[in-house]
Amino acid sequence: MGKRTNYISWDEYFMGIAILSAMRSKDPDTQVGAAIVDADHKIVSVGYNGMPIGVDDDQLSWNRGEGLDSKYLYVCHAEFNAILNTRNGVALKGCSLYVSLFPCNECAKAIIQSGIKEIIYADDKYADTVAIKASKKMLEMAGVTYRKYQGNLPTINY
Repeated sequence: MGKRTNYISWDEYFMGIAILSAMRSKDPDTQVGAAIVDADHKIVSVGYNGMPIGVDDDQLSWNRGEGLDSKYLYVCHAEFNAILNTRNGVALKGCSLYVSLFPCNECAKAIIQSGIKEIIYADDKYADTVAIKASKKMLEMAGVTYRKYQGNLPTINY
């Protein structure tokens, strides 16, 4: 039998899981998903952007609004959720993070502190913002590498 060549790469597989996770988000503007993977290509955790556990996401605003009507005060980002969703004391040191949108400065802090060493991202639409510039500065200083995903992506709102 010949060698099968119609399978997807690890990057395609894990980014697909991050994108699929993003589809769980109720955010009408920006659905983000993340998957954390260890050196043995095992999925350690997944997450998507959403309200904290126990907070009724139908009672809070999903708008970009101002003051208490802004989703930014309430939503946990996908990367943050993936880090927090890790079970049984699994260490994230040396893991890779697949994420549909480049991490903000707050998530970069959690990524660095958790020991994740590589970020593979699908989109960087906020690259010119102060938050993303700060994120990249911290990641580079901490030796966390990042690269843009090069494969095909399903369509979501990110």
